[in-house]
Amino acid sequence: MPDAPDAAEPDRARGYLVAGARLVAPPLAPGLHIVATPIGTLADITLRALETLAAADAVLCEDTRVTAKLMSHYGIGARLIAYHEHNASEMRPKILARLAAGDRLALVSDAGTPLISDPGFKLVRDCAAEGLHVTHLPGPSAVLTALVLAGMPTDRFFFEGFLPPKQAARRARIAEIARVPGTLVLFETGPRVAEALADLAEGLGPRPAALARELTKRFEQVRRATLPELAGALANEPDPKGEIVLVIGPPEEEAPLEGGELDALLAAALARVSLKDAVAEVAAATGLKRREVYARALELAQTAG
Repeated sequence: MPDAPDAAEPDRARGYLVAGARLVAPPLAPGLHIVATPIGTLADITLRALETLAAADAVLCEDTRVTAKLMSHYGIGARLIAYHEHNASEMRPKILARLAAGDRLALVSDAGTPLISDPGFKLVRDCAAEGLHVTHLPGPSAVLTALVLAGMPTDRFFFEGFLPPKQAARRARIAEIARVPGTLVLFETGPRVAEALADLAEGLGPRPAALARELTKRFEQVRRATLPELAGALANEPDPKGEIVLVIGPPEEEAPLEGGELDALLAAALARVSLKDAVAEVAAATGLKRREVYARALELAQTAG
């Protein structure tokens, strides 16, 4: 399958299979259609998603081999184009040109909702900047599925994605998110989850937590305990298999910042991101008003200068 966006095939049958019946997809509006795909069980896909994938001139995907399995299962013959973090800067101009010419393109990730913990937002940003039509077809999400199953407060949550793989950076990041006044949701891999849980237990204390894996699949598992209990259990077990989501309860009480804590959080954030992003990150993590954090960040910058 080619990696370059070639011209669409107008004669290709735009159909899909459901329960053995061959259905024809209705016409699709020009633009970029962001499609959520199953995170485990293929039957979780929506009918609208199938119609869109079947009617698209091409489907942009992280790994054509992964998406090909989904397409084959539902008898969809749309052209697949690899679009991922390694070729995105090269492919985006070509994709934008096709969209400007009136093509109908679908964007999927390997599983779940695109743009969540992947760089697809840059394509959406560029489409918006050029006035190109973008729409989203909601569907499966490992973040929301784990959050619902964990039994933690859901009125406010913070999605962290993957923690840094190296311990020093991971512990520093855990310290930054420790004050977030809501439930935490993180992704992790099997080989790293035991070490991550040990650092989370040390940095966050005995908060309630849940480890969810193989979500929506036959061997779906959700283990609920405190962080130290989960860390202790995983330290003595083989690495778990499958995709893992960690859900961690919020801090019991939001104590006011002690002297120097805000400065330390700002310094750590400014070492990684811009002033604007650092202010937004620290404000979200502490619950402080953004203008207060911004004012302090400017004072620190002036002092350093």
